Amino acid sequence: MKLWGGRFTKQTNQLVHNFNASLSFDQKFYYQDIEGSIAHVTMLAKQGILNEEEKVAIIDGLISIRNDIENGTLLFDEASEDIHSFVESNLIGRIGEAGKKLHTGRSRNDQVALDMKLYTRDELKEIDELLKQLLHTLFHVMEANLETYMPGFTHLQKAQPTTLAHHFGAYFEMFKRDHERLQDILKRLNYCPLGSGAFAGTTYPLDRELTASLLGFTGPTLNSMDSVSDRDYLIETLSALSTIMMHLSRFCEEIIIWNSNEYQFIELDDSYSTGSSIMPQKKNPDIAELIRGKTGRVYGSLVSLLTTMKSLPLAYNKDMQEDKEVTFDAFDTVKGCLSLFEGMISSMKFNTTIMEQSAKNGFTNATDAADYLVNHGVPFRDAHGIVGQLVLYCIEKNIALDDMSLEEFQAISPVFQEDIYESISIKTCVEKRLTIGAPGKEAMKQVLAIYKEYLYNEQ
Repeated sequence: MKLWGGRFTKQTNQLVHNFNASLSFDQKFYYQDIEGSIAHVTMLAKQGILNEEEKVAIIDGLISIRNDIENGTLLFDEASEDIHSFVESNLIGRIGEAGKKLHTGRSRNDQVALDMKLYTRDELKEIDELLKQLLHTLFHVMEANLETYMPGFTHLQKAQPTTLAHHFGAYFEMFKRDHERLQDILKRLNYCPLGSGAFAGTTYPLDRELTASLLGFTGPTLNSMDSVSDRDYLIETLSALSTIMMHLSRFCEEIIIWNSNEYQFIELDDSYSTGSSIMPQKKNPDIAELIRGKTGRVYGSLVSLLTTMKSLPLAYNKDMQEDKEVTFDAFDTVKGCLSLFEGMISSMKFNTTIMEQSAKNGFTNATDAADYLVNHGVPFRDAHGIVGQLVLYCIEKNIALDDMSLEEFQAISPVFQEDIYESISIKTCVEKRLTIGAPGKEAMKQVLAIYKEYLYNEQ
């Protein structure tokens, strides 16, 4: 059934119908479409636009359609143009004339705007739950690894020692910001467009506040023209999803590096790895690689919608139908990636001995050796040069700073004394960094207390 056929004398060309139709993808929000229609009909009856008998018949019919879709007895009919016409035609087929009053005071423009907002709201809440689950997993890894020492990097070069807890804490911060971005988007999108009509409202005495309340919105939108043409909330959503994927991709890149034979910092669980069809020794980080690869897919959705919207005049244009497939795909991609990533992180094993040895062998304590000299009266610039000589000596000897004898230290600078070994031990290098946000154990305990409050009391 077409909702607009009265004006036309010819049947739509089949290719035109196929090109124009959206049922193949907008069937995804059949639940939201029916939910919105039930609220709309409830409001129409309260306003006296429908009588009680019509209201009950329509709502019962809508619920039966929803139940039949969910139990598989009602299949989507490709002859329908979209989910709205599919539901309406089935409703009329079930309850007769009363079904034709469903669309009173409503346009497909505000109907689809409502459906997309309801669907987006539901999906964002689902993604937010996955984010919170990931935050809990990261928190537990941090709690267990306050003294798991490892090298920190800049430019992918070993720089200074840190802990696994501190490293994971950086990602906790990233995903915490992602969670807060989603909360912010949910607040901003939570205004109901239903009642805006095609773009100029309607002459029916609608109670838009009631409709908004029934559907869990903060209130009605305040400009009917913007209501049907607004896709900002989807652009914000896709931007936030792209940022989540960027954070996942950065983390995956490190997991891929840490999983390599050269690093061996971690071992991925067999259930989150794959093998090679020809090389029996291989255990590949395919999940991490795929998440890294799918990041570009979500970026593409954002750029696609930005490009679609960039020159559209007010109010509604058919171009806006292109918002759905890219958004649906982004939601599905991010949900899948978050779920798999959390499982991969929670099941991986950390080779803590190798991590600590890597920190020692990478001269990550060189800065602390320079600080030792400064604390003994050597100007920093001179101390920097002295430690540079120490590093060159160690490279020639293929040893770490910790392996040098006191005589070797003093041959380069007589300032060094026996306490140099304690000063440059990896444990000391980390533990004496006690400012908030640093990797020292006491500083990290403060941060974990803040995170615990955040996770368990503020959510």
